[in-house]
Amino acid sequence: MSLSSILTEAYYFFRNHLWQLASFAVPILAIEIGLQLWLGNTIEQMDQQAPEFNGTQVAVVMTILLLFTLLIAALTLFMELRTAGHQPPAPALIKHSLPYIPGLLLAGVLSGLAIAAPTMLLSAFGPAVVIGLGISAYLGARLAYVNFMLVVERLSPLQAIRESFMFSQAFTGKTIAVLLLYLPFMMVESLLASAMPDAPFIFNLVLKTVIGFFSLYVNVALFRLYRVNRSLNQA
Repeated sequence: MSLSSILTEAYYFFRNHLWQLASFAVPILAIEIGLQLWLGNTIEQMDQQAPEFNGTQVAVVMTILLLFTLLIAALTLFMELRTAGHQPPAPALIKHSLPYIPGLLLAGVLSGLAIAAPTMLLSAFGPAVVIGLGISAYLGARLAYVNFMLVVERLSPLQAIRESFMFSQAFTGKTIAVLLLYLPFMMVESLLASAMPDAPFIFNLVLKTVIGFFSLYVNVALFRLYRVNRSLNQA
């Protein structure tokens, strides 16, 4: 299936399930982003030469990480259940997403380290950091399906990482193209933040939540790409 067809099908899925997606994604995003804004404000007020973090700030960082993982688990589970013809209510979806959090956290840490390693290692050699960034981007595309392997296929974190790397080999280019769709959302958020640097907290919260919600379209497109190629592999 062509990339344009996959993006079109993902668009229709996102549009047709907009309110169902919003029912569980927006509350999680709002809390997560609210905590991010608070944390950013506290860091700005620190002594930048010798910043000191307290227990509250560490707890907030951990909560943000847990909320992000919960969102990914719930979104992945929702897409899988809707593809199978089920219509899970938001409370039940959240409840059944909780058991996936530990595995997703571990897989996220391991895959994140693998992706960041080339850039970190080659940054010590000056211009070679560009090569490191390229390798990291490539690895990011190859490991973009870890959450699907873990939630949909019930693999362990290490198995999910290995399977995502093997599975994505034939369509890495398409995966990179889908991931690049994050850029317009990031640019819009950055431009609006630059245009209104002194915007009130509630404005930033609503703006970032709305942009964060619509950027979930990229996850939907990745899921569609995953389903199409999984079907081809199993045919």
